Amino acid sequence: MTNIVEVKGLKKSYKEFEAVKGVDLTIEEGEIFGFLGPNGAGKSTTINMMSTIIRPSSGTAMINGYDVVKQKNDVRASIGLIFQEQTLDVKLTANENLMLHCKFYGIDKNKREERIQEVLEIVDLTDKRSNIVETFSGGMKRRLEIARGLLHYPKVLFLDEPTVGLDPQTRNHIWEYILKLKEKAGITIFLTTHYMDEAEICDRVAVMDHGELIALDTPEALKNNVGGDIIEISTEDNIEAKKRIEKIYETDVTESDNKTLTFQVSKGSEFLVNFVKEFDIPITSVNLRRPTLNDVFLHLTGREIRDETLSKKDLAKQQMRGRH
Repeated sequence: MTNIVEVKGLKKSYKEFEAVKGVDLTIEEGEIFGFLGPNGAGKSTTINMMSTIIRPSSGTAMINGYDVVKQKNDVRASIGLIFQEQTLDVKLTANENLMLHCKFYGIDKNKREERIQEVLEIVDLTDKRSNIVETFSGGMKRRLEIARGLLHYPKVLFLDEPTVGLDPQTRNHIWEYILKLKEKAGITIFLTTHYMDEAEICDRVAVMDHGELIALDTPEALKNNVGGDIIEISTEDNIEAKKRIEKIYETDVTESDNKTLTFQVSKGSEFLVNFVKEFDIPITSVNLRRPTLNDVFLHLTGREIRDETLSKKDLAKQQMRGRH
């Protein structure tokens, strides 16, 4: 496979603060690549350098064979950007929004109608072409933004939290369209998300923290690296239970917001039988499961991915926009 993205030693510093400390990665053509990390980890700075929005302090990034510093216009013509914040002109029709984008990217006049029709078919909005965007639901607006990002046939599509604030059913529909366009057009997708089911769709996932890539592999391999099974319990005295489990079984125990103690063991089924019999603090609930990408995130960064999601206030704003 051909590498559509090649990043070597990419750094960005602001005076004495080093936001990105030397990122190295390659992405194959047609790959869905997930990019995870805590807030402030350097994800946005890295994406902004790769998409020519900000200039790297050092290192190189090549997109579709073009240098992000020396060949900005060629890079911009090779990528599509779907930001977390909605950027459509809601006072215009869907067609007018798409036509403006065609003009911005210099798409030939003779091809504009064909391109607009094509992308609207991909996201099932053909019948809404003449409708004012402010009448669209949140999911329809997101689909239109994806359509707009495809107009100039980008080689790499950057999706920054593409489904944040949408209800689960709409999120699933958005992903149906994204996967459909990947199959149809072979577009490489660079995704940031806080939804672990979306990260599971990725061919590979990178985790960034403190300006550095700390893990990069397939979702399955990352979960296997966590090792063991996950035990989740609630007890009548979690403080004492945590102390005893850490001392007796020599394993780290974390407590979540919902008062659940979580720890890792090998051969979880066998362990659990004896544990329930022998543990002398009353257990009110117990669960055994395999590691998830959220466990990977917690293992690598010390935080759960849901701790990094939008605040309730910000999420409410997103949802309100989705109703307009």
